[in-house]
Amino acid sequence: MLNRKNNYALANYNPFREMDEFEKHFFGEPFNFFRNDSLSEFKTDIKDEGDAYTLEMDLPGFAKEDISLDIENDVLTIQAQRHSEHEEKDKQGKYLRCERSYGSYSRSFDLSAVKAEGVKAKYENGVLTLHLPKKEAVLPASKHLEIE
Repeated sequence: MLNRKNNYALANYNPFREMDEFEKHFFGEPFNFFRNDSLSEFKTDIKDEGDAYTLEMDLPGFAKEDISLDIENDVLTIQAQRHSEHEEKDKQGKYLRCERSYGSYSRSFDLSAVKAEGVKAKYENGVLTLHLPKKEAVLPASKHLEIE
């Protein structure tokens, strides 16, 4: 005889839940690459080169003209926009499946330790590379106080 607790567990049992969870973890959720938690956080490597930082960011499929870099109040904002090219073609019925997404994506970085005027950028083969020179370390001035 089953008690209420076991009846509740059986009533909520979903034999497909485990398979759904497995597929999500193994294959990723559909179009996960273009969700805010993925592409908006462009995959980035930051290296300390001693006197500068090097930032390398994967931006495959973007045209150089569709990437903008702005520095304001010691914050670097990188934005990339992918335009939809399939809308017109889709009306002609040529597409059987269209998974590539489009939209605007951005990510920001703190540049308080960087000389903003010396930042250099290049975009090649889907990788944005930034050279970020470090600010000179400012030592706190020491001061001797007299007791009155």
